[in-house]
Amino acid sequence: MPKNSKVTQREHSSEHVTESVADLLAHQEPVDYKRSVLNVTGEAWDKQKEGDEDLDAENRPAWNSKLQYILAQIGYSVGLGNVWRFPYLCQKNGGGAYLVPYLVLLIIIGLPLFFLELAVGQRIRRGSIGVWNYICPRLGGIGYASCLVCFFVGLYYNVIIGWSIFYFFKSFQYPLPWSECPIVKNGSVAVVESECERSSATTYFWYRETLDISNSISESGGLNWKMTLCLLVAWSLVGLAMIKGIQSSGKVMYFSSLFPYLVLVCFLVRGLLLRGAVDGIMHMFTPKLDKMLDPQVWREAATQVFFALGLGFGGVIAFSSYNKQDNNCHFDATLVSFINFFTSVLATLVVFAVLGFKANIMNEKCVVENAEKILGYLNTNVLSHDLIPPHVNFSHLTAKDYNEMYRVIMTVKEGHFKELGLDACLLEDELNKSVQGTGLAFIAFTEAMTHFPASPFWSVMFFLMLINLGLGSMIGTMSGITTPIIDTFKVRKEVFTVGCCIFAFVVGLIFVQRSGNYFVTMFDDYSATLPLTVVVILENIAVAWIYGTKKFMQELTEMLGFRPYQFYYYTWKYVSPICMAVLMTASIIQLGVSPPGYSAWIKEEAAEKFLFYPTWAMAILISLIILASLPLPLVFILRQFHLVSDGSNALSVTYKKGRMMKDISNLEDNDETRFILSKVPSETPSPMPTHRSYLGPGSNSPMEMSSAPNGRYGSGYLLASTPESEL
Repeated sequence: MPKNSKVTQREHSSEHVTESVADLLAHQEPVDYKRSVLNVTGEAWDKQKEGDEDLDAENRPAWNSKLQYILAQIGYSVGLGNVWRFPYLCQKNGGGAYLVPYLVLLIIIGLPLFFLELAVGQRIRRGSIGVWNYICPRLGGIGYASCLVCFFVGLYYNVIIGWSIFYFFKSFQYPLPWSECPIVKNGSVAVVESECERSSATTYFWYRETLDISNSISESGGLNWKMTLCLLVAWSLVGLAMIKGIQSSGKVMYFSSLFPYLVLVCFLVRGLLLRGAVDGIMHMFTPKLDKMLDPQVWREAATQVFFALGLGFGGVIAFSSYNKQDNNCHFDATLVSFINFFTSVLATLVVFAVLGFKANIMNEKCVVENAEKILGYLNTNVLSHDLIPPHVNFSHLTAKDYNEMYRVIMTVKEGHFKELGLDACLLEDELNKSVQGTGLAFIAFTEAMTHFPASPFWSVMFFLMLINLGLGSMIGTMSGITTPIIDTFKVRKEVFTVGCCIFAFVVGLIFVQRSGNYFVTMFDDYSATLPLTVVVILENIAVAWIYGTKKFMQELTEMLGFRPYQFYYYTWKYVSPICMAVLMTASIIQLGVSPPGYSAWIKEEAAEKFLFYPTWAMAILISLIILASLPLPLVFILRQFHLVSDGSNALSVTYKKGRMMKDISNLEDNDETRFILSKVPSETPSPMPTHRSYLGPGSNSPMEMSSAPNGRYGSGYLLASTPESEL
């Protein structure tokens, strides 16, 4: 050791040594172990390779502005579910009372987990595969599982965009093609299509003209060429938006994220001016407080929160990985979460304003039809004229007058009332007809729009909004696939994006055959729910329990410049994992209780009928769940038993001057031992270069013996790393 070193001087001095080990290390020059004799990886230092890795990190694409990034996250999280799923759940689960459990669960589950994904993506600056390989290599399967789920969801989600494209182009005509039933010639006689007459014009157009649907999932029926072409257009749009990464998708987001809000506001203003709109909104927000005690309501609220924010898909991590590391991701998480919530409420107002108008139209139609029946009974003396109140005028019959007449007839003809076949025609009954998903967008809403003045304009706006909502979500979903794959395997962005879209289009042809809608239902119900719940639970455990909540909070403090609220500490460590475990258990129970099936459209009956999946479809269903979850145990086993490398032996370690001193200055006295001896040697190094661990040759701590008998790196040294070099 040099004679002028502080250690040597103290050896020859009688002065009591009070300087800590951390202080001694702070005075030493930073060491690059890759270049030094302490290199135990067995890998020669490659200056060119290390330079390329540093350059790759510095040249990572970035958002042009904070606004572009926020719009991308909003466009991803605000999707079709906000328009056609949330209003249905709100109506079904107690109206305004449903907002309470939804908001509570958004705060204790949605916001913390959304913040967690934003933070790890921004700090490590990699996609989902790289992030979870870095935080906990044995749980590296999280990233691969996310990619698979994104692929499954993207397959059928783009089909919905294809349906919207079909309706969009069909909207450029007056009257709208679904406003009336088609007339067919039966010899020399023109008659209304029987399937349409027994259902409705919008229902017929959806099932027969659009889908040309078969009677069951077992009847393929061949490809629907119209939907095949629309699916090709949809994948072409996604490919063009994604081909240049965030340079192209970021610009698309300016339109695809903002345009839906313009349409929703226009629809809200127009809807409020419609007769009956207030009835729909009042029905929507009248709270049924008893529903708040129903566990099923809380389960559905938790599931909606979970999917509304896009947790577990990898899109959130992918988008945040293009941020600067000093970006305030806590603000972003809070902003996007509550914008998502208020968008759902806005969409609910729009939907029920329009459905209130539709309910009034349908109720008036019911009154007219039943009044004609009563007139017929009066003319044939089945009913006495004395039963009709004197003030009732059949030429201007109101719903109130009909209800009064209905009650009188029901009271007098109590024994034979059912034989008359009269309907109550209550507005409440029309409003209680729950519709969601495609039933809301392509049947109920389209039927309401046929009664609008200038209906083609509103139809064009509505389906253009659906296309943009779907496109924004698809860009995020595809980023959950492309970003981690490109980061990990260094493939060309343009080639991989085009190849991925072509492959997805070919596989997606199963959704555009005549039975394709049944496959969309299967994938929507089973391909994502359970695997994603497991993925998010493991994400939470990886950060809070394996990596360490305290360490994670410390690094967030250094990254953000302020310490996040303790609220996040407790939610990450206790509340969120417990809530997600309960949700997963409830989902499994629900799968077991509810027999797997689907609603099939039976042409001969012109009605929907619930059918169970055949054996081969059950095999596909189970395979979807297993395949999406398979990377989790597979990667764990391979890395636990060292069948594949976890990437640690290829890590380069480069300390920048001054960084070690900064890290040591942050240590408290009781942390010095932990600085020298890692608390858990097998623990993954921190994304931030704090609390680096060094174990001398031959060290053999009890912790190491119990937790990692062979050592994580197969040597006595625990080397620090950087995210760029690990991947």
